[in-house]
Amino acid sequence: MPTRTVNLTETQDAFVERLVRSGKYQNASEAVRDAIRGLEQRLKEDALRLRVLRREIRIGIDELDRGDYVEVADADLEATLDGLAASRRG
Repeated sequence: MPTRTVNLTETQDAFVERLVRSGKYQNASEAVRDAIRGLEQRLKEDALRLRVLRREIRIGIDELDRGDYVEVADADLEATLDGLAASRRG
């Protein structure tokens, strides 16, 4: 298994040490590998969210280009947004 040297802050080091002492991990390497797996998962989820957001933006732009929208007066904006939020909840 490859070996790397990493520099941790004192706070990070203490956190890893507490995890090992608590028995959650057998050693610091296990804790760091688990943290990296979590980072990998978060980055994958972030990429997926970005793809979904870009798709939704494209759909919205296409709707605007087709003229498929409703104009809302400034005075009605808050009520309209509240209504949209309520309909999404359910």
